[in-house]
Amino acid sequence: MRTTNATLDSFGERGPLLRWLVFTGLCVFAFVLLWRFGLVRQMVAGDRTYLSSIIALLYVAASLHCLWRTIVISHEADAARRTGALIASGSGGIDYDGDTVVVGGAGQLPPGLVSAHILDLAVKARLQGPRRLDQTLLLRGLASRLRGSNQFGAFAGDTLMKLGLLGTIIGFIMMLAPIAGLDPSDRGTIRSSMNLMSDGMAVAMYTTLAGLVGSILVRIQYYMLDDATAKLFALAVGLTEVRVVSILENRPEAAE
Repeated sequence: MRTTNATLDSFGERGPLLRWLVFTGLCVFAFVLLWRFGLVRQMVAGDRTYLSSIIALLYVAASLHCLWRTIVISHEADAARRTGALIASGSGGIDYDGDTVVVGGAGQLPPGLVSAHILDLAVKARLQGPRRLDQTLLLRGLASRLRGSNQFGAFAGDTLMKLGLLGTIIGFIMMLAPIAGLDPSDRGTIRSSMNLMSDGMAVAMYTTLAGLVGSILVRIQYYMLDDATAKLFALAVGLTEVRVVSILENRPEAAE
């Protein structure tokens, strides 16, 4: 039974990273299929503005940033779970020594944002004395630190969408520009104008498609990241409200 619980806990710690890897693996598989059938090469060759390639590079950059943030959140969740286990197994109070938090009968808490938040609570409890410990403002700061640069996902998704729309506008300009100098009596001019209009339509469609798909995929990745961040924050709130605040408010020096 302990082995099963340990396996589940280990999976939970790596859950956000595993979900990102599964999602990215599916995206890479779809890209390989599109490349195999020549659709990617056709898009690159048909987009004379190279906006589709720029969108693809920005998508890769956003995905790498999301991977980095996912790894950070996974490590923080791991540290938060170990912190909760140490506090639950401790037999004494919570105190601090410099920048480290010590739980009586359990030892030092692992470094992390949740441990830093508990350190702030311990310092506040000692400084304010026997008054009720309110962590509302500290929780807001913890939420901000946990989110970190997650807002980059919304910026990246919006940027990819707007680049796609920019390509649409450029493509329509390329498509409509030859009409002004079109001579109906000259078949060569008509043929050349039709080719330019076809190129403009290709630019408009390919950039729009790349922008929409890239924006959707980026938003999905950051949605999973935000969900993992929210679960970590909920874990921190439950741990501190149920255990840490109760222990700090009942400390002997606070009761005097």
